[in-house]
Amino acid sequence: MIPIAKPYLTEEEAQSAYDTILSGWVTQGPKVEEFEKKFCEYTGAKYAAAVSNCTTALHLAVIAAGIKSGDEVICPSMSYIATANCIRYAGAIPVFAEVNPSTYNIDVKHAESLITGRTKAIIIVHQIGMPADIDAFQKLCSKYNLKLIEDAACAIGSSYKGKKIGFHSELVCFSFHPRKVITTGEGGMIATSNEEYLKRIKLLRQHGMSVNDRLRHESSKILFEDHLEIGYNYRMTDFQAAIGIRQLEKLDWIVEERRKIALRYIEELKEIECIRLPVEEEGYFSNYQSFSIYLKENSPVSRNELMQKLLDSGIASKRGIMTAHRETAYKNEYSSVKLPVSENAADNSILIPVYIPMKDDDVNTVISKLKEILN
Repeated sequence: MIPIAKPYLTEEEAQSAYDTILSGWVTQGPKVEEFEKKFCEYTGAKYAAAVSNCTTALHLAVIAAGIKSGDEVICPSMSYIATANCIRYAGAIPVFAEVNPSTYNIDVKHAESLITGRTKAIIIVHQIGMPADIDAFQKLCSKYNLKLIEDAACAIGSSYKGKKIGFHSELVCFSFHPRKVITTGEGGMIATSNEEYLKRIKLLRQHGMSVNDRLRHESSKILFEDHLEIGYNYRMTDFQAAIGIRQLEKLDWIVEERRKIALRYIEELKEIECIRLPVEEEGYFSNYQSFSIYLKENSPVSRNELMQKLLDSGIASKRGIMTAHRETAYKNEYSSVKLPVSENAADNSILIPVYIPMKDDDVNTVISKLKEILN
């Protein structure tokens, strides 16, 4: 079976985790701080705070942005459900916007049409690694005095107009889930240029404690913590961070190798008339966290039929990006919401295998089988 994805982990990551465990410091400590520092060096972000996963990163970003119960936050429905859930966690209301059919990123004009007096923020998603138009949304948010949050769960190593994702905005959230380009097993990061946001996020991720564990343990004087507000246990462990440090060192190479596979797909499949392939415009640089193929109306098979034929041939695939407003958790409340572009894209696209290292023979097998089925 050719899998849809798998993490690239070596003995170096295993040794780093092993050494960290034996150091005696297991939970959030010096390795987390080192990971945060190196993450800033890589992305160009001013500050970074490591957390337990990207969903908790998004939750804390929403809180830091001042989102409260009853507020409205615009986001794409075509994204993993965590994008909408983090808004709900704060008691706010997700307002779902359409996406661009070429990039699957949130459409700026439709987002603007949804702004009301209750709108307080917009969450953009860099969909499967392809950067959204950050400049356009920064201008839009400035025009209406809104907060901008980047859901960069899939975008570590991607770039927008020459700068790494993580550099551009005050709240940018990343994932290190095993399906992402680099992994810590589970894990997340919030990049920010706002020191006040950083302080609040670091307070909230550790139960709202005034003195963190590391400071208390390393102090030569007795320290007693106070819990300044209701917080959360969103900490990253030190052995996760140790793995993340090693992964970060390999990130540019991993992205380069992923792009070789993606560009090979584009070159080999571009002549198939019934599909649409990813579009990477000038100034946009994707890490190709996933590779999406959209089936046009003239496709000889349906999306589900294509996935089954690939599976029968030993090739895993995954349905296109979900639409949150049609999931059971949301569909009753959002039954009147119609997003034809998002729905059509979700129903007629699939993700095909991209991972490191992927053998040339496996890439050739995927390409030849797609040509056989779709031609």
